[in-house]
Amino acid sequence: MGVQISGVLPKKEVELVELSGKKIAIDAFNSIYAFLSIIRDRMTGEPLRDSKGTITSHLSGLFYRNINLIENGIKPVWVFDGEPPKFKKKTIEARAAAKEEARKKWEEALEKGEEAIRYAQASSKLTDKMVVDSKQLLGVMGIPWVQAPSEGEAMCSHLCKKNIAYATGSQDMDSMLFGSPRLIRNLSISGRRKVPKKEEYIEIKPELIDLEEVLSSLGITREQLIIMGMLIGTDYNPGVEKVGPKTALKLVKEHKTFKNILEKVEWQAETDIEEIYKFFLKPPVTDKYKIEWRQPDSNRIINFMVEEHDFSRERIEKGIEKLQQSFISGRQASLKGWFEK
Repeated sequence: MGVQISGVLPKKEVELVELSGKKIAIDAFNSIYAFLSIIRDRMTGEPLRDSKGTITSHLSGLFYRNINLIENGIKPVWVFDGEPPKFKKKTIEARAAAKEEARKKWEEALEKGEEAIRYAQASSKLTDKMVVDSKQLLGVMGIPWVQAPSEGEAMCSHLCKKNIAYATGSQDMDSMLFGSPRLIRNLSISGRRKVPKKEEYIEIKPELIDLEEVLSSLGITREQLIIMGMLIGTDYNPGVEKVGPKTALKLVKEHKTFKNILEKVEWQAETDIEEIYKFFLKPPVTDKYKIEWRQPDSNRIINFMVEEHDFSRERIEKGIEKLQQSFISGRQASLKGWFEK
């Protein structure tokens, strides 16, 4: 879920085409969860499955969304989470309990013949097998992925700070706290979407949030932005009671430093709050990665998607054709230009 500070941050809508030529470090877990949630039967909530009963919603999302991004000239780098920090344990346990509760409500709704999609979406789980399959699909598509030692968004931010990537792609705001110069939201869910519980559709567009603009408009430092996030609540600590974004901003402007804030508010975290603050400032990252884009391997894509997971051969072949064309034409100046880092 991430830190809930988006309401006070300046942002602007952008078209995918405006990101042409940019390398985007995408928070893989965040996007794959979105695919698992969205790609479901609208009434029963059932995810996409192959003939063996294996869930394949995430593979469908990865395949077609990457094609969409690449057709628009965007060069995606998918970053996968590693070992979470120990102080995230309670959040992980709470999420697991919430998913189990949603699963029970999903089953009850199906028995009653009621619309079950809302509960089904909330029950989405990302398994180790899904992660392995996602990496395999990206590999045969010629799209690079990076294994983070810890939090994916921290690694995305590291790539951006080193100018390996232009921005982090994620729905969560955590990358701002980790120091990513830019965040792009809605990258994996842009397009026409149905409004929950209504027969209405809206157009979701990517949003660009610039860290320097955020800090300038709020009149704070990155360290104070981290403190704001912690006051409101993060994946690592509950927020301070009755403190929302506006109150948090007022507190950091009034008391300035983390040390002063520690003395002025009553923290409810069981973990050492200073340890969490230091984690945002200097999270575990790595420089051991190799980022390169390769031509898609059409035979291996067909074997994986069609033979192993029962996707339509015709649709996958059309997707491969679009993918191959995007490497050598359109918004890419040349084949050489696409492969340049």
